[in-house]
Amino acid sequence: MNTISAQNAAPATPAVAPAPPHPLREFWTYFSANKGAVAGLIVVVGVLLIALLAPWIAPYSPIQVDNSVFLKPPFWQEGGSTAHLLGTDAIGRDILSRLMHGARLSLVIGIAVVAISVIVGTILGLLTGYFRGVFEIAVMRLMDIILTLPSLLLAIVIVAILGPGLMNAMLAVAVVVLPHYVRITRAAVISEASRDYVTASRMNGASRIRLMFSEILPNCTAPLIVQASLGVSTAILDAAALGFLGLGAQPPLPEWGTMLADAREFVLRAWWVVTFPGLAILITVLAFNLLGDGLRDALDPKLKR
Repeated sequence: MNTISAQNAAPATPAVAPAPPHPLREFWTYFSANKGAVAGLIVVVGVLLIALLAPWIAPYSPIQVDNSVFLKPPFWQEGGSTAHLLGTDAIGRDILSRLMHGARLSLVIGIAVVAISVIVGTILGLLTGYFRGVFEIAVMRLMDIILTLPSLLLAIVIVAILGPGLMNAMLAVAVVVLPHYVRITRAAVISEASRDYVTASRMNGASRIRLMFSEILPNCTAPLIVQASLGVSTAILDAAALGFLGLGAQPPLPEWGTMLADAREFVLRAWWVVTFPGLAILITVLAFNLLGDGLRDALDPKLKR
């Protein structure tokens, strides 16, 4: 009876290994563990929405002048009005509207500078890391020279040569931050080029272009993404500094650094014309830095707990 019962019993179900977590879910698990990064992400998304919707949600045109409301204080201060929630500047322009439109300029500057630097820096880093030799020495020594110079001073020299303006300021900042992307990409390429999967692809007849862009580059994107998120804040800060010096965006464009430059002489008697553009720069730069820290924690396998 025991033998018959054992034969009729259902076979034991083999243990099934748990499915690996989805990459996006795993990324969010590590990213959300950093509360500062989540706060930075919320602020960045908010600034992006304000920048996109600025033409529709801004109460006034950023260049509209009203002679009757020179240096009007914010609405909660004596003499303020809800018609201009954050007050007006020295020629009657609404500060809130200029901050909203200035977010568009600052984000465009940051994203454009990072895009240029990432594209050029990635290509140079791939070439120097893969081919090595004289070309690598020449490019890396040039990057070292750029890094030895103070970044803001170098940007000022470039803009002084090219002439003041928004496009020239963006180009100058892109040149200043370029060495970081070249060095990161080169280091990642040197590390990945000796891996077994690259050797196997080379033995199978893969061309150099395919090895660089299809095999090596996808495995070098994590540090580039982190550096790009941090680079946006650097670009915004440097562009604001150039605008403050009169070398970046020119009036009447509502760029935050230019707004600070226009308000210098009113610091003591109209605090709002300086405080709000400064806070906009501070909060946006801090948010991108916190976001970059969270991306580093989530994408760098050495930092995963």
